Order: sequence, then C-alpha cells, then structure tokens
Amino acid sequence: MDIAATTATLALGAQAPSEKNGLADKTKLSAAAKQFEAIFVRQMLAEARKAKPAGEDSLFSGQAMDTFNQMQDERFAAIASERGAFGLAKAIEAQLSAQVTNASGTKG
Repeated sequence: MDIAATTATLALGAQAPSEKNGLADKTKLSAAAKQFEAIFVRQMLAEARKAKPAGEDSLFSGQAMDTFNQMQDERFAAIASERGAFGLAKAIEAQLSAQVTNASGTKG
C-alpha cells in the first residue's frame, strides 16, 4: 500500500488537479500539510513531556497541570505549523503536489 498516494488522495478529495480547480486543490493540500505538521509536533511534544527527571512528581504534578501542558502543546504546535517553524508542512506539500502532478500527467 502506497501511503503517500493515499495521503495525496485524501488531501485532495480524490480528484486530480486541473486548470479550473488547481488553485483550490493546492490550498487544500497546503492546509492538510499544515494540519499534519501540527499533529506531528503535538505528538512529539507529548512524548517529550513523558521523559521527566526523577523526583519531578512533587509540586507541579497532577491532572490540572497535565491539562495545561496539553493545551500549551496544542497551541504551540498550531502556531509552529502556521508559521512554518519546522518546515515539515512545506516539505510534505512539495512532495505530495509533485506526486499528484505526476499521477494526473499535468503540471499544476
């Protein structure tokens, strides 16, 4: 199973870009790539928070702090992906747009 092709199909709504809807498809692809980057960064931060030094479970632990950290990570991930801080969305967009262009046989 080709994951990149499946992702491109999902991101573009199972249609190849054409002259008429090429701009809309690129906009959808860009939005999907940014959303993927935000999810990836959020997961990365969540996993990094699990690596606590020994003795860290004292004053600043509990459900309220966990919720705050989760909200903080989500907001940071959204801002980072929107501004392109990691460049992951740009790379995904370039890769998928090239594959969609090759699959449709047109340049777009």
